[in-house]
Amino acid sequence: MISVTRLFDFPYYQQEKYSNISDALVTKQNGVWEKTSTAEYIAKANTISRALLRMGIQKNDKIAIISTNNRTEWHIMDIGVLQIAAQTVPIYPTISEDDYEYILNHSEAQYCFVSDEEVLRKVKLIKDKVPHLKEVYSFNTIAGCKNWNELLTLGEDQSNQQEVETVKDSVSAQDLATIIYTSGTTGKPKGVMLSHDNIVSDVINSAPRIPFAPGASRALSFLPICHIFERMILYLYQYYGVSVYFGEAIDKISDNLKEVKPNVMTAVPRLLEKVYDKIYAKGAELTGIKKSLFFWAIDLGLKYQPYGANGGWYEFQLKIARKLIFSKWKEGLGGNLDLMVSGSAALQPRLARIFAAAEIPVMEGYGLTETSPVISVNDMRNKGFRVGTVGKVIDNVQVKIAEDGEILCKGPNVMMGYYKDEKLTSEVVIDGYFHTGDIGEIDSDGFLKITDRKKEMFKTSGGKYIAPQILENTMKQSRFIDQIMVIGDGQKMPAAFIQPSFDFVKEWANIHKINIGKTNEEIICNEKVIARIQEEINLYNEKFGHWEQIKRFELTPDVWSIEGGEMTPTLKLRRKPIMDKYKSLFQKIYG
Repeated sequence: MISVTRLFDFPYYQQEKYSNISDALVTKQNGVWEKTSTAEYIAKANTISRALLRMGIQKNDKIAIISTNNRTEWHIMDIGVLQIAAQTVPIYPTISEDDYEYILNHSEAQYCFVSDEEVLRKVKLIKDKVPHLKEVYSFNTIAGCKNWNELLTLGEDQSNQQEVETVKDSVSAQDLATIIYTSGTTGKPKGVMLSHDNIVSDVINSAPRIPFAPGASRALSFLPICHIFERMILYLYQYYGVSVYFGEAIDKISDNLKEVKPNVMTAVPRLLEKVYDKIYAKGAELTGIKKSLFFWAIDLGLKYQPYGANGGWYEFQLKIARKLIFSKWKEGLGGNLDLMVSGSAALQPRLARIFAAAEIPVMEGYGLTETSPVISVNDMRNKGFRVGTVGKVIDNVQVKIAEDGEILCKGPNVMMGYYKDEKLTSEVVIDGYFHTGDIGEIDSDGFLKITDRKKEMFKTSGGKYIAPQILENTMKQSRFIDQIMVIGDGQKMPAAFIQPSFDFVKEWANIHKINIGKTNEEIICNEKVIARIQEEINLYNEKFGHWEQIKRFELTPDVWSIEGGEMTPTLKLRRKPIMDKYKSLFQKIYG
C-alpha cells in the first residue's frame, strides 16, 4: 500500500485504494461536465512533469497558478510541478496588479499559468516589471497567449519519464511544497512556506473527523483553491476517494448543487448567511398555514441542541419540522447534502443550529494558512459537536492558551516559516509554538472557542477592552445589516460603520410603503431607515455590557467587496482600508 508522505502521493494512493474513479475531477466546459478519471489525472500530471523538465525547470523553481475558478487543470499542474521538486505559488485572482507584481517578484516565479482573459490582462500589465517571469500560459484558449496544451504536447514523449521518477523519489516529506501568500488585512502579503509534511499531516490528522463514505461520496468545490482551506480539503477528498465537481462560479452555485447533488461541500460563513437569508426571504413570501409552519420550524431550529438535549417532545416536533419544512431546504441544496465544512471566519451559532436542525450540519473548524490550516474541527459523531465552538483539536496537534488568552499551536502542521523573512518567522514561532493572534479558550470537555483577534481588540479611553468580532457577528444576525465594522480604539465609546443589506431594506420599504429613494446614497440618509437600523442595534446591544454597546453608527453607501478593497479574498474585513475610506464618518461620530 502506498504511504502518503508527499502531496503528489494522494492521486497514486487514490488509484491503488479505490481503483480508477471515473469522475475523480470534473469541470464544466461549454455546458458539459467533463470527467477526468484517477488514471487520466496521474497520466496528465506525469506529462506536465516531463514537459517542465524539458523546459529546464529544476528543484526549488517556482511556478505561479492563478485561476478565477477551481478546475481540473489546476490540480494536474499542481501534481506535475510538485513531483519534480519544484513549488507551486497559488495566487488569488482578485488581488490588485500591485500585489500580482509583488508576489511574482518576491517568489521569483519562472512561469505563470492563468485561467482566463481577465487574469491574463492583469498579469500583462505588470509582466515587464517581473524579470524572472519567462512566460505566461493560459488554461482557456486565448489569442496571443501560449496555451497549457503546449505542455501536454511537449510531454507526450515518455522517454524522460525515468528522470521524473528519479526526481520524484528524491523529494522528502520535509521539502518545501508551496508558498501561499496570505491575503492580509494590512501591509504586503506574507509568503507562508508549507512543506509536504505540513499539509499531508494535516490531511491525515483531520481525516478521522470527516464522516465520508470512502470511495462513494461526491463533493462540490467552489471556494478558492488558492486558499489553503479548500486546497487541503481537495487533498482530503482524494485521500477518501471522493469525486470532486468544480463549481462554475459563486452565482451558479444554486444550479450546480442541483446538477451535482453533492454529499459534501465547504463554505464560508458569509455564504451560509446568504443561503439562510434567501431561504428566510422565500418563507416570508408564503401565506396562511404554510407561512405559520415555516416560521414554527425556524423557531424550533434556532433552539436546536445536539444529541437530544432538548428532550423527547422537542425531538418529536423536530421530526415533523424536518419532514414538512427542512426537507425542502435539503432538496434546494441538491437533496444529498449531508455535511458542510465551514472555516475562514466565525460562524454565527444560530446558523450552526438551524442547519443542524435541517439535517445539513455545518462542521465549523479553525485554523490559519500558517497551520496548513486545520487546528480543530467539529464532528457530529461521538459527541464531538458543540455549537459556538470550533470543535476539538485534531490528532497530533497541541494547543495551549497563553496568559493573555492567545491561542498557541504546535505540531507537524505548523509552517516552515515566512519566505525570505526569518525575523517575522521568529516573532510568531517561539519554542515551536505558532502564535495565532487569536484569543480563545478551551472548555472542560476540550472544545476550543475563538473569542476574537488579538490585534483587533481595542481599548476605549475609559480603559475597557472591546472584542469587535463578537459584536459584529451578533449584529449581522439582523437582516438589515450586511456588513458592520466596530470602531472606537482610544475613544470614549464603541461605534460602527454599517453597510446595510440594501436589497432587504428595499423589500422592507416596499412592504411598509415607505419612499426611501432609489440610490444607496438616498437610502442611507433616510430617517426611517436609520431609525429602523437603530432598533436592530438596540435589540442586539442588550446582549452586551453597557461599556461594549454600540452607541453610534453611520451607514455607508458602498457594498463592501474584494474589488472595492473593503474585504480580503477570504471575505474578512480589511479594517485599515475601511477606516481610511470612511475617515469623514469617523469624524462625524467622534468629532
